[in-house]
Amino acid sequence: MALVEVKVPDIGDFSEVAVIELLVKPGDTIKAEQSLVTVESDKASMEIPASHAGVVKELKVKIGDKVKEGSVIALVEAAGAASGSPSPQPSPQRGEGAAAPAPASSPSPAPAGEGRGEGGPIEVRVPDIGDFKDVAVIEVLVKPGDAIKVEQSLITVESDKASMEIPSSAAGVLKELKVKVGDKVNIGDLVAMVTGMGGGAASPSPQPSPQRGEGAAAPARAEAPVAPQATGDRTPPTAALPPHEPASPNGSLPHASPSVRKFARELGVPLEEVRGTGPKGRITQEDVQTFTKSVMSGDARTKAAAAKAPAGAGGGEALGLIPWPKVDFAKFGPVERKERPRIKKISAANLHRNWVMIPHVTNHDDADITELEAFRVQMNKENEKAGIKLTMLGFLMKACVAALKKFPDFNSSLDGEELVLKSYYHIGFAADTPNGLMVPVIKDADKKGVVQIAQETAELAKKAREGKLSPAEMSGATFTISSLGGIGGRYFTPIINAPEVAILGVCKSQTEPVWDGKQFQPRLMLPLSLSWDHRVIDGASAARFNAYLGQILADFRRVLL
Repeated sequence: MALVEVKVPDIGDFSEVAVIELLVKPGDTIKAEQSLVTVESDKASMEIPASHAGVVKELKVKIGDKVKEGSVIALVEAAGAASGSPSPQPSPQRGEGAAAPAPASSPSPAPAGEGRGEGGPIEVRVPDIGDFKDVAVIEVLVKPGDAIKVEQSLITVESDKASMEIPSSAAGVLKELKVKVGDKVNIGDLVAMVTGMGGGAASPSPQPSPQRGEGAAAPARAEAPVAPQATGDRTPPTAALPPHEPASPNGSLPHASPSVRKFARELGVPLEEVRGTGPKGRITQEDVQTFTKSVMSGDARTKAAAAKAPAGAGGGEALGLIPWPKVDFAKFGPVERKERPRIKKISAANLHRNWVMIPHVTNHDDADITELEAFRVQMNKENEKAGIKLTMLGFLMKACVAALKKFPDFNSSLDGEELVLKSYYHIGFAADTPNGLMVPVIKDADKKGVVQIAQETAELAKKAREGKLSPAEMSGATFTISSLGGIGGRYFTPIINAPEVAILGVCKSQTEPVWDGKQFQPRLMLPLSLSWDHRVIDGASAARFNAYLGQILADFRRVLL
């Protein structure tokens, strides 16, 4: 096993390009040609590949560093490689791995100026962009009829290593585009026909020369993502912002590396709607994954999906309802408008869908928790010094798990025409936060005691209030409890949290006179409101579930049976 230096290969006439992304870390096993870092000039971004397969022992660069041809970026423990092999990395062969946006230094014959008389039709062709073949057109920057200048970018092409813009070799009016998004082009392919403006075609032949190669690497885009000199400015404040940014499309290329754009295309993700959390708002692979999870979970919708379902904005037209009333409230008196918190926007869409699509039925009942509450208070007094505080929610979760085991349909989900019965018990609970309700999840509640559940619910509720819950901590629930016990109320109708099929609502317990057969006794009664999906559960099962849950809460020893 030899220790090999991986160096920056020939990336053209660029010097001091900035490292904007690290794609591996020490200890990673890599393949030859696997991208290690992404660098960016003011013209294009490109990925630097590994010259050997092996294990990354050390990264010699960090984000913000400036590198050039021959700079060492990593030490790799290469399997079966001779220790003297690192030197060929900046050679022309290495340049093939990362030179997509780099200018080629060999002047090739330029067909771009063929047949261009003054004011006549001029052919604009793909200049020498290196040794890449069949690069994809990913963006068209102009349209027929546009007046264009020499060096103005016409299209953006992308290989699996880098993206670059193809400039115009002549000034004039664009008469015809010969390519469209998705086409594959090579050196010399016809891109457009331009009607020249007098002397705009005075020197056509040098266009695809080394100077032209520089232009091929995105010369003229005012909105080029990040200039190297500015990459030291790190402002990633978007961690708490939504992964979906539907208003962001502005006609410019999304700020992401070629590998991330390729990854997004494979998933069908519209990059222009993804909010980047990298430096300068750069979109990372994690941002694409987060966006995909948000769409799959229903927390976000793409513009295309929203266009197909306009009723999502609350109009109701898709349901055959009359339009929502438009009222000028200010004409009746003073008003104030404020933006709804993001959490409430997301939950509103989910609740609307769940209420419309799920046939809800709610059973109301009361559970006698007199002895259970006395036991809880006693345990808290005994464990006061240990800092352990039991809550009624912990007992409720254990009781619900016992009921779910006895009535497995309540621990299921509908998948088309099939019912998915789950053998795990993850219990969600509604947590009140300044921005709205959130639903953290206690995983494997059947395997945890009441003390552990109480500790976890307290920790998750605190994270919810601080806005620090991760998506994993809010996913996977099989049944949810919505408790208003600390606020008040008697009964309510909780909305089922799809794809679950039931939810339990509890309100504040009250002491009431209960007839024991001989006399009225003061008993502490807990109101229960069980909403269930009538497509899966019938009324008899719901009544039995509620009754059994009440029995467990009245005598918690039944949990052991």
